[in-house]
Amino acid sequence: MKEQAAGRSGGMSWRNKLINPVLNKEFKLRMRSPRAMWTLFFYLFAIGLMALSAIYLTQLNSRGSQGFNPEESKLLFYFLSMAQLGLIAFMAPGLTAGVISGEREKQTLNLLLTTQQSSATIVLSKLVSSLSFMILIVIATIPVYSMMFLYGGISPKQLFLIFLFYLFIMVVLGSFGILFSSLFKRTMISVIVSYGVTLFIFGGTAILFFVLVGMMSQAATQPIANTYSWIGHVIAWNPVAALYSILEPSISEQAFTVNMGNSSVKRAPIELWQEFMIIYSVLSGLSLWLAIRKLRPSLKRRGM
Repeated sequence: MKEQAAGRSGGMSWRNKLINPVLNKEFKLRMRSPRAMWTLFFYLFAIGLMALSAIYLTQLNSRGSQGFNPEESKLLFYFLSMAQLGLIAFMAPGLTAGVISGEREKQTLNLLLTTQQSSATIVLSKLVSSLSFMILIVIATIPVYSMMFLYGGISPKQLFLIFLFYLFIMVVLGSFGILFSSLFKRTMISVIVSYGVTLFIFGGTAILFFVLVGMMSQAATQPIANTYSWIGHVIAWNPVAALYSILEPSISEQAFTVNMGNSSVKRAPIELWQEFMIIYSVLSGLSLWLAIRKLRPSLKRRGM
């Protein structure tokens, strides 16, 4: 009996460590609501509709040929991958930008801080619970991607890397949302800043890259002596370029290729998606650290 009781207590202790009360409450609130079911339904409906429409248009354009061209299947796979990345970029900041500021507006944050849960536990639980529903949605789209395997042109390794990249970008955007939710008292301001940062990551880095390429190409009068161009590191901050480097590895070499004078560099020191993960791993870790530090109000000592 003692051994059974010890086993049960050990199992409960591990469960309490993995799923704390904050995480358990957030899971129940997010997963059991009718809104979660309808969100999942409409998301899958949108992805499936885009996939079926693209297949129909592809078949319509290649009616004279027999079968399905693997190259067309590859393009369809690229289209779905980019479309899902856009949907993740649209949903992830909104799911996390109000988790702390919302508690503050409802005046429940002080009650949460008085519990035995540490600041790190509260922040990480909020992040995991917010992104868990997004992870469920992304995993639920795997049957849609399986249609591409019927026609060839893609490999299981690419599919695995793409879904791993989706998980990573969700954590990155969620970390930024948690940070701004901790810094700003108003949820609306936190949401606006989160989407502004997301817009810069997706659009601003691309614009900056093309501007620098144009400036360097016009200003160069002599062949460069470096083994690679530093401008490629700028586009490594862009999620679209990083995802595309998984689909087409040659894009990494093209990103580090700048025609200057009579010289052309064709060597990439690192894959774009690898550099992207290194950069944003540091930034997301720093964001979570700042969010944990800013969660509790700082008490300033008064001089006696």
